[in-house]
Amino acid sequence: MTDLEPELPPQPEPSHGIARRSWPLALALALALLVIAAVSLVLGLRGGNDTPQSAPPSLGPSTSITPDVEGPEATSIAPVALRIPAIGVDETLIQLALNADETVEVPLDYQKPGWFKYGPTPGNTGSSVILGHVDSFDGPAVFYQLHALAAGDRVEVTLPDGTTAHFEVTRLATYPKEQFPAEEVYGEHGFSALQLVTCGGEFDPVTRSYESNVVAYTSLVETVSPSGEVTPAQAAAPKPVNSNP
Repeated sequence: MTDLEPELPPQPEPSHGIARRSWPLALALALALLVIAAVSLVLGLRGGNDTPQSAPPSLGPSTSITPDVEGPEATSIAPVALRIPAIGVDETLIQLALNADETVEVPLDYQKPGWFKYGPTPGNTGSSVILGHVDSFDGPAVFYQLHALAAGDRVEVTLPDGTTAHFEVTRLATYPKEQFPAEEVYGEHGFSALQLVTCGGEFDPVTRSYESNVVAYTSLVETVSPSGEVTPAQAAAPKPVNSNP
């Protein structure tokens, strides 16, 4: 994700040797240095564990690394909306492709979740992945409460024809970014899954990003057609042996 850096007043040019300066110019220079020091102090104090303000967080390259993909699946249909009642999410979806370095794009809008378009349509067999930010300069973002989801919470994804795929959270996991399990998140596992990904863990003010990723794993429960016809899922995710991997 793009990290924005606050614009500071321009630094004064260094003085080489002794230069003659008028009193007004010296006073202006002193005031400028005081302003720079004050801004630096404020930026240092504004950080926080939950909503750090020193810079917008980044989902990070580790979040976005995927198994090899050749292009969108021929049968994939882009979903249009995501609803997670337990954490108050009810948003339209954007589509995410790949960057030049083969990592997944991240949403430019902090309040919009993005569906990775090289995966299956939510509800089809395979792992569909939706990414979203946790916060920004302006405060909480769309997946700010993703870490609060619990097994059994419902996730609803709507398709263009009005069909809704209903998923159920099976487990929540947090991984250091350098240990992000790309194959587990993006890979094919023989059932219809939906993974929700955001940032989490400690915030590093030097890199201006979180050190970990939070992943909510879900499994399809049923699909509901626009007419109300309910189709149960053909296969569900196996029960995890350890609920806190």
